[in-house]
Amino acid sequence: MSHQKKYKYTLSSNNGILSSEQRDFFEINGFIMIEQLIHETLLDQFKQRFIDICENRINRGGITVMKDISSIKKNQEVISNELIVNKIQDILWDDVFQQYFLHPKLLDYVQCITGNNIMAMHSMLINKPPDTGSMTSRHPMHQDLHYFAFRPADRIVATWTAMQTVTKDNGCLFVLPGSHIHPGKLLPHEYPEWKGGVNKGFHGIIGYDNYQKKYLDMNPGDTVLFHPLLIHGSGPNTSQETRKAISCHFASCECQYIDVTGTTQQNIAIEVKEIARRRGFNDMDFKDFWKFRSRLVRGLKMHL
Repeated sequence: MSHQKKYKYTLSSNNGILSSEQRDFFEINGFIMIEQLIHETLLDQFKQRFIDICENRINRGGITVMKDISSIKKNQEVISNELIVNKIQDILWDDVFQQYFLHPKLLDYVQCITGNNIMAMHSMLINKPPDTGSMTSRHPMHQDLHYFAFRPADRIVATWTAMQTVTKDNGCLFVLPGSHIHPGKLLPHEYPEWKGGVNKGFHGIIGYDNYQKKYLDMNPGDTVLFHPLLIHGSGPNTSQETRKAISCHFASCECQYIDVTGTTQQNIAIEVKEIARRRGFNDMDFKDFWKFRSRLVRGLKMHL
């Protein structure tokens, strides 16, 4: 009698979107790459929208614009803000960017991990500028779950889509395959003590620098899906051009919020509350922060 293989991180109700080989790979490694998932025509629209926001050509609404600390100092006389802005966040409701978060094929893959009812929780376009020599363009090793006040972790997934050719030279993603299983838990995160400084919100873990990294070379439209406990990061951009990607974290609507008080996540919760206070939201806690910036993208809203 045959025994059906048990899967923990992918769901059987995936309508055949993922093959058994792909499911096996995700279970073992904690990530999977889907090639050419997003068409370059859309990517060009996203790039132009990003530039328009950088240059203040449009009303950015609630979009958060973040800048690389060393690029600000070096490029004070530079006309183009594209060389300074390293990330825009909270782009779920933008008329152009929402085409990514509502993309049917993308959500078909996401559904293999979250289930049928899907919330988009964290949205961003990442623009890694050429490194100034201070190494601030790199992103320390981290686990995305550190930033999230909802569980279970196995029903959360990140999507990261290359908007151009991405290589080790311009700071591609690297991952530690299988780290969603070993160590398989959320580790303490702090700001690394880097000589050139660290960008706001770039918390990281220590003790894993000597582990074998897998660098993910990608072509435009290629998309990586990965587990929120997977240890990953990115190196410096040693090229002369910016490196762009669009990304989102999705979660099952059945996920529920948790209290992170007294846990390793308390430091990021305090930081987020302070950011909210400076923006006039004096009573916003970590859970409210995520409720405020999320959006239903498929199915029915349950808990989140």
